[in-house]
Amino acid sequence: MNTRTALITGASDGIGMELARVMARDGWRLILVARREDRLHALAAELAPAQVHVIALDLSLENAAQKLFETLVEQGLQIDALVNNAGLGDHDLFWKGDPTRIRAMLRVNMEALTELSRLLLPDMIERAHGFIVNIASVASFQPGPLMAVYYATKAYVLSLTEALAIELRSTGVSATAICPGPTRSGFQAVAGTDKAPGMSGSRIPDSREVAVFTYRTMLRRKTVAVHGIAFRVLVFVERFLPRSTVARLVGRFQSVRST
Repeated sequence: MNTRTALITGASDGIGMELARVMARDGWRLILVARREDRLHALAAELAPAQVHVIALDLSLENAAQKLFETLVEQGLQIDALVNNAGLGDHDLFWKGDPTRIRAMLRVNMEALTELSRLLLPDMIERAHGFIVNIASVASFQPGPLMAVYYATKAYVLSLTEALAIELRSTGVSATAICPGPTRSGFQAVAGTDKAPGMSGSRIPDSREVAVFTYRTMLRRKTVAVHGIAFRVLVFVERFLPRSTVARLVGRFQSVRST
């Protein structure tokens, strides 16, 4: 049996790092992509004797996805599973947000994810086998005051994945959107949400738990999977509430404690 190869973006921390560990133990060859090359090499050393390729790349840069694809082609690396895990967030009133940060969020959360999927899908379809896994969020189902752009990008990820799943029927390739809630990782500190109620602390799941859930869901080829019973209930219940009410509740949840 040929070795399966997975490309994981945002692999230097959090869910991406833990997913690399899970997949390496199951015999996958890995291509790890992130900005922090030192952390990628440290992870690769940890995962030995698994086959690991490290590609240091900032996906917020223009044409980053195309450059990554060209690198894969040059190195003769064929992808069986693409995990679009890299993501950026920000916590502020929309009109106070840093335009550079907003642009980076749009590029990483939507542009790179879309372009990589488009570039890698034809080969998967030709071989009649493959997985596209997009890390969305519970935020995909809601408007998000104080994180308006982040929530909007995740809604895009969910919508795109659901559409792809229909288009890919009978091709042997699946599209899966994973929708976790707040997860213990470095994301909150970078996004500025580490002081918001419910966004950090020991009660929220750790990245390994979400990574195992992601891998199992991918293998089942399920289209949309919300992690955690509480969030599955939340997503179901909010369907019956006015969108304006949901937006106000999310805005209250996102408010930072004044301490």
